[in-house]
Amino acid sequence: MKHNWIITVALLFLFFCAQIIGLFVIEEYIYKSEETTEWRSLPSLLGFDVERPDVAPSVSIWYMVLAIVLGTVLILFIVNLKKVFIWKLWFLLSVVLCLQIALAAFLGEWLALVIAIIFGLWKVFVPNFIVHNLTELFIYGGLAVIFVPMLTPLYAIILLVLLAFYDMYAVWKSKHMIKMAKFQTKAGIFAGFMIPYSQSRDKKKKIRTAVLGGGDIGFPLIFAGTVLFAMGLEQALVISIFATLSLLILLLLSKKDRFYPAMPFLTTGCLLGFAIVKFFM
Repeated sequence: MKHNWIITVALLFLFFCAQIIGLFVIEEYIYKSEETTEWRSLPSLLGFDVERPDVAPSVSIWYMVLAIVLGTVLILFIVNLKKVFIWKLWFLLSVVLCLQIALAAFLGEWLALVIAIIFGLWKVFVPNFIVHNLTELFIYGGLAVIFVPMLTPLYAIILLVLLAFYDMYAVWKSKHMIKMAKFQTKAGIFAGFMIPYSQSRDKKKKIRTAVLGGGDIGFPLIFAGTVLFAMGLEQALVISIFATLSLLILLLLSKKDRFYPAMPFLTTGCLLGFAIVKFFM
């Protein structure tokens, strides 16, 4: 087993909570009436409107793939330059945007923005594991609200399968995913959950940290979000449960100090959950 039971349960708990919180955030952005079901608009950011790309799902999936590729290239460029401050600024903008969108589902637009800025600055420039993981619980709901309306369950499945193969290549072949994870962890600014094995006041002492990447959290939620919009909350919850179970299997089968691509496991879990939903609900 890759981590001890305490860390394993903590990662599973955080992952499942992020999925559930994300689904409730997504549901708040869905407007239902007797005639139609449609998406509410996104909140503005500092007075600037944030618009979702108006493209068909068959086209949007390639926009998302291109965005992933370009984002990866940009991060690798920053890693090679060893410019931690550039990474922090980019990360800060992403955190504030996604956190505001998530909080605006329940709070006023400007109050959500103020809270997002405060916690974003806290997370990036005065990092600690509690604030980091607390904000991560909400960030992926905001991210999903941007991308879920661009997809249907079918195209979300295609995206998951493509990501599973990409994840295997990036971890086992090119290993650039490992390089990015190590850079982010060392910088203390990691996109995903981070749980330390112990606490120490000695900043020079290296502390082993368990991590779960942001993509491994966000993409199962995006798929569950498409199911939520097309079929309902109960069906989407089944997807989240099976995704969590697949993560449990990965953590049980994996070995200490080795890197594994999570998306093949998570994709399998999502597909099994979707099969249950389609044939038994």
